[in-house]
Amino acid sequence: MSGGPPTGTVTFLFTDIEGSTRLWERDPVAMQSALARHDEVLRAAIEGHAGHVFKTVGDAFCAAFPTATDALEAALASQRALYDQEWEEGCVIRARMALHAGTAEERGGDYFGPPVNRVARLLSAGHGGQTLLSHAARTLAGDQLPHDAELRDMGERRLKDLFRPERIFQLLAPDLPSSFPPLKTLDARVNNLPLQPTPLVGRERQLGEVAALVRREEMRLLTLVGPGGTGKTRLGLQVAAELLDEFEYGVFFVALASVADPGLVTSTIAGSLGVVETPEQPLVESLKDYLRAREILLLLDNFEQVVDEAPVVGELLSACPKLKVLVTSRIALKVYGEREYAVPPLALPDPTHLPPVERLTQYEAVRLFIERAQAAKAGFELTSENARAIAEICVRLDGLPLAIELAAARAKILPPEAMLNRLTNRLKLLRGGARDLPARQRTLRGAIDWSHDLLDEEERTLFRRLSVFAGGRTHEAIEEICDPEGELDALDGVESMVDKSLLRQEEQAEGEPRFVMLETIHEYAREKLQESGEAEEIKRSHAGFFLALAEEAEPELVGPDQVEWMDRLETEHDNLRAALSWSLVSAEAETALRLGGALWWFWYVRGHVREGYDWLGNALESGGDISGSVKAKALTGAGRLLLEQGDCDAATELLTQSVTAFRGAGSSQELAGSLDNLGIAQVYQGNLDQSKVLFEESLALFREAGERWGVAETLNNLAVTAEDQDEGTRGTALHEESLRVRRELGDKRGIAMSLANLANEALMGGDHERAATLSEEGLAFGRELGDKALTGYLLANLGLALLDRGNPEQATELLEESLESFQDLGEKYYLQRSLMGLASAAEAKGEAVRASRLWGATDHQQEITGYSLPPSEAALYEPYMVAARARLGEPAFQTAWEEGRAMTEEQIIALALEKGDDDVKHLETEPA
Repeated sequence: MSGGPPTGTVTFLFTDIEGSTRLWERDPVAMQSALARHDEVLRAAIEGHAGHVFKTVGDAFCAAFPTATDALEAALASQRALYDQEWEEGCVIRARMALHAGTAEERGGDYFGPPVNRVARLLSAGHGGQTLLSHAARTLAGDQLPHDAELRDMGERRLKDLFRPERIFQLLAPDLPSSFPPLKTLDARVNNLPLQPTPLVGRERQLGEVAALVRREEMRLLTLVGPGGTGKTRLGLQVAAELLDEFEYGVFFVALASVADPGLVTSTIAGSLGVVETPEQPLVESLKDYLRAREILLLLDNFEQVVDEAPVVGELLSACPKLKVLVTSRIALKVYGEREYAVPPLALPDPTHLPPVERLTQYEAVRLFIERAQAAKAGFELTSENARAIAEICVRLDGLPLAIELAAARAKILPPEAMLNRLTNRLKLLRGGARDLPARQRTLRGAIDWSHDLLDEEERTLFRRLSVFAGGRTHEAIEEICDPEGELDALDGVESMVDKSLLRQEEQAEGEPRFVMLETIHEYAREKLQESGEAEEIKRSHAGFFLALAEEAEPELVGPDQVEWMDRLETEHDNLRAALSWSLVSAEAETALRLGGALWWFWYVRGHVREGYDWLGNALESGGDISGSVKAKALTGAGRLLLEQGDCDAATELLTQSVTAFRGAGSSQELAGSLDNLGIAQVYQGNLDQSKVLFEESLALFREAGERWGVAETLNNLAVTAEDQDEGTRGTALHEESLRVRRELGDKRGIAMSLANLANEALMGGDHERAATLSEEGLAFGRELGDKALTGYLLANLGLALLDRGNPEQATELLEESLESFQDLGEKYYLQRSLMGLASAAEAKGEAVRASRLWGATDHQQEITGYSLPPSEAALYEPYMVAARARLGEPAFQTAWEEGRAMTEEQIIALALEKGDDDVKHLETEPA
């Protein structure tokens, strides 16, 4: 039996069945039986020689051995056993095998690294029944060959990974065939594919897709497009190597990067093929004559700077029916029959949700960084300490292979953490590539310069102006900000930059497409804008456009189309941030205040509470001498957002200033809104009489102004006050009236809030069925809106309803989700409800100590924040507290309560979300 996966220097044995697809098609039933016997033979031979099968894919086996001798013994035993089998006629199984040794990374039962890729390439060179060894495997085996076995030196061969040539050996034994067709290496077909200094990392999906496209009978011209540094050339070369066996007269690489004159394209192609000009006819005709009857694949590399000569490609394809052309270019050729394939950046992790370190190298960008860093610095490793920095570096470099390779080369002198700190200027850091590379590949700036030089003057102007955007741009915004006079023909300019891979088009589910720049290109464009002298003018125009959008959106955020407008602001949030940032840096305080005043409700609903307050706080600080309704609205927003973060006193002060400012400005409708928000602050602090006065004044002003949304909002808040002042019947009537108005207005958030409050009222009245029904209806609206706070409130209500119906397990799940929503938002008031609910659920499950600690912790948090749950709300949890006190006895209950009061907020959250606690359970079994 095999043990665990071997580590250190490992010998790999890879196998697969020659012609398995054909065998399946010929006789599936016989093949199924034969494959079962094949699998049994291989597994027995591998595991019988200390091997570890770490992967099977179809009929392929991937195994690892601690020694090369073990691997050789297993391969020989497998081949002999397969040859000894009596196979059905037409279903004879012949397996090819390959052995290679090296150090590979083992994680999760699989292996990763260059040795794994190398053995796979070696396997693809062989034939059924043949066993091949790399030079490394041969060296490790030494003289310890199996009895009667020997090795035949097949010489140095070029494998299809385009890396260094490999000296290959064939395993021979007296009872096994020794004669096979020529090895399927690059040497087997005519080609001029250049060796590459490093193995290709990743790109498995793109390799498969591009190769499949080229194989299509109708596919004659395929262009790999993408910005500089995306790895188009390397991908194209590897595809060409993969397809070599499929083109009888070979595969030819035509390097065009150094060709500046389009008129030289024909002669460059001819030179790669060995076609020479004759006096009798033009060179292009000689080229056609050569290609006309030959099955050949041409790889035309870096076509962008000679794209004017693209028609010659179409001319060759028309005259030569067996010719296929694969092109790499930053610009599509626009030739009839062309198919474009956009080469994406390498796969990236999400740095905010990183997987465990052992799984991080599943991302191609991270794997490339590590392999290139190891080449630059011996002993470099991915560790838990540098993992986040490496992931962030790859993300900041957009997953561009060139950028990652240049950054990894710096690992010789800079650890990842220090490198990350220096990436504020990517273009300065990422230089110094290998001297034998073209200039455009030695620095990231050189790669982008290459693309920038392809633009005409109008396109360069548009390109630099496009850098003013953040997170994407629409046609409308581009025309308004970058080309207000229509002098640059922005539509054509954008199309040209998409074609030249300087912009990427992203289709939206609804609405017009957005155009985005990779951040490396964006940084270059920003430099160009700054050098132009027009940066301030363009930034002012940008801020004006997005201020207009924010103010247009503001009234719509409470109307029937509120979801669409919230989504639109979310999509443009990066641009709105850029506008706010410019306004503050440029001392345009009024613009910043107007932006913040228009956006605060969006920030509140979509959970950007901390960020929104920070923007408004900075705007208010910079606009100290500004007065009137602009400042008053910003004070309202800042106060309400701060209120949700647990600073009641400071929030109340801001909202009081807002009321005073609106009274002075004489704006009754805006004053009504400010009074309403100040009333909410009083509710949070338990000052119900004061809040009622504020709400009633607000309601009167809203009615006078005919502002029905405000009327519904204030009715809802008055209803909450009535509930907490033992006016339940009046509270229900006010909630029902508020809900009716909100339904008439199509205010989805308002509807959900009314439903949530009615559900809360039903809970306090003991009607758990109604509470659950109302909460579920409101929850659908909350999720549609993306309103985390409202969703959390409704989840808590639904959890409490299920708890009172005797389902503490499901209630706990809902209350935990509610708690996590409020924790993410930094919302303090409603967080208490979730904590109190989870404490009650813990008591219902028999965890009285844990419950008592949570109640004590919540009690202390109320003292810290100044928040106070209304008596009617607190009454929901009282029966569970009584039960916990009775279960534990007063001394133990008070001890647990005080332990909770001593906890930090982080400890409280951890206690609330823990799934079990043996110590707690132990304490609960002790007598009181």
